[in-house]
Amino acid sequence: MNFEFSEEQNMLRDQARSFLADKCSLRNVREILDGDAPFDAEAWRGMIELGWTGTAIPEEYGGIGMGYLELCVIAEELGRSLAPTPFSSSVYLFAEAILTAGSEEQKKQYLPGIATGATIGTLAVFEGPHAPSPKNIKAKAANGLLSGEKMPVPDGDVADFAVVAANSDAGLSLYIVDLSDDSVTAQSIKTLDPTRSHAKINLSETPGELLGNEGDGWNILGQVFNAAAVLFAFEQVGGAQAALDMGKEYAMTRFAFGRPIATFQAIKHKLVDMYVATELARSNCYYGAWALDTHSTELPIAAATCRISATDAYHESSKENIQIHGGMGFTWEFDCHLFYRRSKLLSVNLGGEPRWKDMLISRLEQASA
Repeated sequence: MNFEFSEEQNMLRDQARSFLADKCSLRNVREILDGDAPFDAEAWRGMIELGWTGTAIPEEYGGIGMGYLELCVIAEELGRSLAPTPFSSSVYLFAEAILTAGSEEQKKQYLPGIATGATIGTLAVFEGPHAPSPKNIKAKAANGLLSGEKMPVPDGDVADFAVVAANSDAGLSLYIVDLSDDSVTAQSIKTLDPTRSHAKINLSETPGELLGNEGDGWNILGQVFNAAAVLFAFEQVGGAQAALDMGKEYAMTRFAFGRPIATFQAIKHKLVDMYVATELARSNCYYGAWALDTHSTELPIAAATCRISATDAYHESSKENIQIHGGMGFTWEFDCHLFYRRSKLLSVNLGGEPRWKDMLISRLEQASA
């Protein structure tokens, strides 16, 4: 079995890396961090023009129909550049929910807007610090009207539509909500990583369009989270590799006692640990990409595996990158903290690592039963 990407996919990687180096450098990331804009509008327009938002959306719904492998390639480069755009919310979460459970009419109505960038979407599930579960979701749906509070909602302050999880008489269900409705209020909230916008959304008898079957929301979310876990894991690997490269470059050019600090054993150990963790996560991500692209029954296990290993790798690399830079690495002026912030944000955006470890154990037990 060959887990390598094809020549065409590697060409896409080169194109993405070149574009992001030009339009979405760490200087651009800092402009978002220090400013008031919720995301980098210029970089977002460029991604749309390149067709990235329609990568995995079929052509009949306005996309370019390339597939999930190409989307994984793009995700890794987005993670490497710390791209401050609503790409993941629209593509990994909202579009994936519509593709998974939407009717033909809903796919034709919502997916073309995502593909062309005319629409920004998101997924509103969390209601606080607890991991999402049917019993932890308090939002209610009755007669097609939703009421409740969602927080944090990624890009909820800039999104046009959201897929919202709420409990109806039939159980947890999903609804498509127009966030421009007068009954919706959105308030930006601060997170550890200000380069990725989040919001608190309040719904007060807000009209919602049922997505999938009523009461089937938790099953649909499981499928969406599995796909998103693989894509976010590729972002984490991209960030881990960038942090490793930054630490290696600094260690080879920073001299102490007449020689590069990269020659010191303690620094070597840090770099080796970062490398091993990142390569292990990358191999697990390739497994996840294969399972996602082939719609394999192994996807639930593959998604949890790459999610856990990528979370560990990004935390290890971003943390040790700061340590390699020494006292200066802790300062605002150096860019090390940008990767550490993103690593922390991505580690919890689909539920924390303990939740995914529990799911992996449960899925392995089911597979062996």
